[in-house]
Amino acid sequence: MSTKAITGNEQKTIFELSSAGRRGMRYPKCDVPETELLEGLLRDELPMPELSEADVVRHFTNLSELNYSLDNGFYPLGSCTMKYNPKIDEKLSRLDGFMNIHPLQPIETVQGSLLLMYELQGMLQRISGMDACTLTPAAGAHGEFSGVKTIAAWHEAQGHDKRKVMLIPDSAHGTNPATSAMSGLIVKPVPTDGRGNIDLEKLAPLCNDELAGIMITNPNTLGLFDEHIVEVNEMVHKAGGLVYGDGANMNALLGIARPGDLGFDVMHFNLHKTFATPHGGGGPGSGPICAKAFLADYIPGPVACVLEEETDELPPLYGLKMPEESMGQVRSFWGHFGVMVKAYVYILMEGEEGLRRVSEYATLNANYLMASLKKVYPLPFDRPCMHEFVLEGKLPDAPEVRALDIAKRLMDYKFHPPTNYFPLIVHEALMIEPTETENKQVLDAFIDAMLAIAKEAGEDPQLLHDAPLTTPFGRMDEVKAAKDLIITE
Repeated sequence: MSTKAITGNEQKTIFELSSAGRRGMRYPKCDVPETELLEGLLRDELPMPELSEADVVRHFTNLSELNYSLDNGFYPLGSCTMKYNPKIDEKLSRLDGFMNIHPLQPIETVQGSLLLMYELQGMLQRISGMDACTLTPAAGAHGEFSGVKTIAAWHEAQGHDKRKVMLIPDSAHGTNPATSAMSGLIVKPVPTDGRGNIDLEKLAPLCNDELAGIMITNPNTLGLFDEHIVEVNEMVHKAGGLVYGDGANMNALLGIARPGDLGFDVMHFNLHKTFATPHGGGGPGSGPICAKAFLADYIPGPVACVLEEETDELPPLYGLKMPEESMGQVRSFWGHFGVMVKAYVYILMEGEEGLRRVSEYATLNANYLMASLKKVYPLPFDRPCMHEFVLEGKLPDAPEVRALDIAKRLMDYKFHPPTNYFPLIVHEALMIEPTETENKQVLDAFIDAMLAIAKEAGEDPQLLHDAPLTTPFGRMDEVKAAKDLIITE
């Protein structure tokens, strides 16, 4: 943690704020014999700071204000779906019966929690158009890994020894090739055509007897719904492969299209994206996978189930089971249960109509931004987008300005930057996702800021090279930070 405290525009360490004799509290008189501290326990060169209670409270409050979050403002981080997290989700997840339980308790004492898991599995199956679900994966990439290993386990059980190739469109999420490689598969890329779809001509020769499957992000990282998705899936199935769906972009499809109906065999959800649970800082997230019936026995467990059906005298008894041919357990205990509670509350609050409205407004907001900004910023694939879109941060009137400069300058306008340099198939990419939770006033302010930055780029490019100018710290040397880690200050 930083030891900087903000006082006006000045920054001081908590030690610099120290003043001899200043106290934050007074201890009661010692009622036991005093003892000398062990030698070496305290370092003379590092005295403890002497501060009042107000000094300490202000120090940590100021530190907290250096963090940018969705509670501060707009967070258009493309691909990450950074939507506002309803506070009721947080409140209900902290109910005593959810928060103060242990995964090794007898199942009779946690029936409410098991019921929630069982019902959440059913909700995700209905939303995805799949037949089975496991909640155990701990994050989106973890869900990917679990889904791909499920595909590999099924092929192995069928004796498909030659099927070791996983196709990855170059418009897919960046974790997809890593997931396949970690699963022991051979990764082969599939190019994008001029419309932003998977190139069918380039796909055809790759659909052979070595094909294990294809990992598809749909809508893809260009923010575009693949116009040939059903045909792509049929080609892969005809060749004997399976289709994995990266569900990270499900915020565009809720209640509108179900991956299972489009021909996908297994997919993951990001509960920390689509269903408005906290996202960022490395977790905790949750990446459940859903699968078609023929894969149900191969998914990781445990899976929530009904052990004993309801009778006239007794309610149903819920428990956990491991699928018969399961690839194994990928996470300790049940997964991130607190995240499950928040997603469950969100889905119940929205209902079927509300979930569809989420996707409709997310798509409307993205197209509104795209239509307003493409007049100035190059748009490589100019057709209606879904929940996000990708611009080129390379302005004709300012050739020396890069996407990074634009992103850094946005910080001076009090906006979090969008995703930079991803997807790789767009030069100087700026990937923007507004989500459904931002209103028109916020979107208009973002448009105004982006247009103002474009004007600045043409008039004073050095201003963008120097940005950010109003943050407590200026532009960092990110390469040095990665190579020369200092984690003790």
